Amino acid sequence: MTLHRLKRGEPSYPELLASIPDAPASLYVRGRLDALPAVAIVGSRRPTAYGRRAARTLAADAARAGLAVVSGLARGIDTEAHEAALAAGGVTWAVLGSGLDRVYPPENRGLAGRIISRGAVLSEFEPGEGPEAWRFPRRNRIISGLAWVTVVVEGLITSGSLITAKLALDQGREVGAVPGPIDSPMSQGPLYLLESGAFPVRCFSDVLARLPSGLSLECHGPVKEGGLDAAGISHYKEDVGGTRQKILELLGSGEIAFDELVKQAALDGPALLRLLAELEIDGLVESLPGQNYARR
Repeated sequence: MTLHRLKRGEPSYPELLASIPDAPASLYVRGRLDALPAVAIVGSRRPTAYGRRAARTLAADAARAGLAVVSGLARGIDTEAHEAALAAGGVTWAVLGSGLDRVYPPENRGLAGRIISRGAVLSEFEPGEGPEAWRFPRRNRIISGLAWVTVVVEGLITSGSLITAKLALDQGREVGAVPGPIDSPMSQGPLYLLESGAFPVRCFSDVLARLPSGLSLECHGPVKEGGLDAAGISHYKEDVGGTRQKILELLGSGEIAFDELVKQAALDGPALLRLLAELEIDGLVESLPGQNYARR
């Protein structure tokens, strides 16, 4: 796809990004960077099953509501957010910490291609510039600068996503954090942000409430009304079925061995395996090494 160079001051340059003090002089873009309101979803590169599930839920609902989902194409939460936005039929933008011909991590090159077909991959770095460590914190100001709201889903205190959150605050933008299980190290970053004044994100409605009034949103599908309870279980108005819901509740926010799940669910092994296979196909459950299972 054609590489475009957008210069600050040109009509095609994102207006919201242009308003930050250190907006990049140029952006290299593949795909379409349409004038859509956006929300940034960032977080750990090593998320838990709970974090993956929260990121996918929020990104899908944001995409359905007509928001562009912005993230950094990194492993973990970024990847989940991009994938969920695409699966929901929406738009997503990936901001790279390298030139557009040096996609990092390399396993996300295919994802980058799919993002270009429905949104945009962009960078301030010229083609040929590699993914050096110092470039990633710098690109984070673009992620937050493109978005009205930045949401952090899991991360340690030292996580790069907290850098993005600080940049968002410096830019006068809203910052939200997804509360996590208190016994998970990945909850440290969001807890710190919540203690520092970030708003809690329990469901997508919490994000919508922080958007400026008067924004024009074009809904692309049903937005789920629900949230995350203290155990990290997603609840929606529509019931997914008695037995299926029971399995999802038993899985909670962590991993559980198949044998233990058989005992707690009071089902025979073959019936439970069929049910888990159905849930995995539906994207609600993932199988892990050692015959363990977790919610996505």
